[in-house]
Amino acid sequence: MHTAILFVELGGVILALGVLGAFALRVGISPIPLYLIAGLAFGTGGILPLATSEDFISVGAELGVILLLLTLGLEYNADELVTSLRGNFRGGLVDLVLNAAPGAVAALLLGWGPVAAIAMAGVTYATSSGITAKVLSDLGWIGNRETPVVLSLLVFEDLTMAVYLPILTAVLAGVSFFGGAVTVAIALATVSVVLLVALRYGRVIEAFVSSPNSEVLLLKVVGLALLVAGLAQKLQVSAAVGAFLVGIALSGELAEDARALLSPIRDLFAAVFFVFFGLQTDPAAIWPVAGLAALLALVSMITKLATGAYAARRAGIAREGRVRAGIALIPRGEFNIVIAGLAVAAGAHPDLGPLAAAYVLILAAFGPLAARLVQPLIAAVARRA
Repeated sequence: MHTAILFVELGGVILALGVLGAFALRVGISPIPLYLIAGLAFGTGGILPLATSEDFISVGAELGVILLLLTLGLEYNADELVTSLRGNFRGGLVDLVLNAAPGAVAALLLGWGPVAAIAMAGVTYATSSGITAKVLSDLGWIGNRETPVVLSLLVFEDLTMAVYLPILTAVLAGVSFFGGAVTVAIALATVSVVLLVALRYGRVIEAFVSSPNSEVLLLKVVGLALLVAGLAQKLQVSAAVGAFLVGIALSGELAEDARALLSPIRDLFAAVFFVFFGLQTDPAAIWPVAGLAALLALVSMITKLATGAYAARRAGIAREGRVRAGIALIPRGEFNIVIAGLAVAAGAHPDLGPLAAAYVLILAAFGPLAARLVQPLIAAVARRA
């Protein structure tokens, strides 16, 4: 009987996600806000709370984060990563300062304390790589001159997360300064070793993983990603960052084949991940922080526009391209929810989860919509010029 209820609940959730995804596709928005809303509906205080499948969804959510970051890593190779970071280091620092500050300042002004401030800094800092990549593709911006600048900023953010997440984990766990320093040192050493292996022995890894059979290739890539993710977590590095670095180690045709095979599985578990975050948030707790979330989202839009404009201007890109770069950086999603989830689980502050959920809902929905609305205006200005 227990298994039957589990299947019914999972089937109902996944079917509902399919319907919501189809609606988002028709309207032309990201489905992430709708998945979060579905989680709110199925969680505590929702319309139809789940009875037995929450533990299964929890594991599926962790897989979703790993697969999201793995497929993101497959977009780059180690050489491109190092080159882009060298060329856009200043833009990355401006991005960090401008966009981490609003979350940290908001938490301190609200009296949530330094631990919540560190968590909120991460919530407002990172752009959703998945949503941004989809916006660039859907609007035909992939071949634009500003796109490499946008991608390099995303890579800088991902590597910053590789350092930030161990720090956040240590702070949330309440470890000493020495213990936190050791955790960060281990994280940096792990990331450096994996990048070095990817640069020098990438072909050896590709030769091991490569297979003419799609089933074998899929099993090897997912198995390697989960293995490295687990080892990374043991070494106090985020499992998601470990998976990201595995993706970087694979390049060329092999990476394209792996990405094509992983996409359906990634989309399924990524949707489950966003639902799981919604399950942990009581809808009634969102309304009291909705105004604050809207204000924080407005500030974040301005700071991301400024970030994109600064980085694109340094690359010699015209005004229209600077606007597109800034707009492409607005969406929030994966990492922001991951960070908020860690903070909520550690009991950082009861309002942090609802605030992060409302904040991501606004920017995950408005980011792609703003890009679609602004695109015709940018084209008209370019034609007049």
